[in-house]
Amino acid sequence: MKPIDPNDRRIANIHQAPFQSFVYDDGLALGDQILQLDSDLPLGTGFHVYRMPAGMTTRGHSHNGHEQFLVLEGELHENDGTVFRAGDMVWYRSGTEHNSFTPNGCLLAVHIVETETTVE
Repeated sequence: MKPIDPNDRRIANIHQAPFQSFVYDDGLALGDQILQLDSDLPLGTGFHVYRMPAGMTTRGHSHNGHEQFLVLEGELHENDGTVFRAGDMVWYRSGTEHNSFTPNGCLLAVHIVETETTVE
């Protein structure tokens, strides 16, 4: 096998790499951040690591494709009262509407197929 070309691989440590602020299409920024290695996809789609600061609530949104995530650190509270904790792996069907809150901050490994649609 030939060596891997450095342009064909990206490596980042989730505890050391700089995260990018997530900004909604209308310019709103809530303090959440994303670490995403695939720059060919819109920020927040495909596979990425997502960080929410303590006290943050996401905007209500609808999924345009399935969403899956694994809680790596912290807790995530859903609008229906469900609480996810470190180690919980979650799947949402395309079309699901929800929003999330984290009392003490959380870190998620996420895969989202398409950009979400804001629902308010």
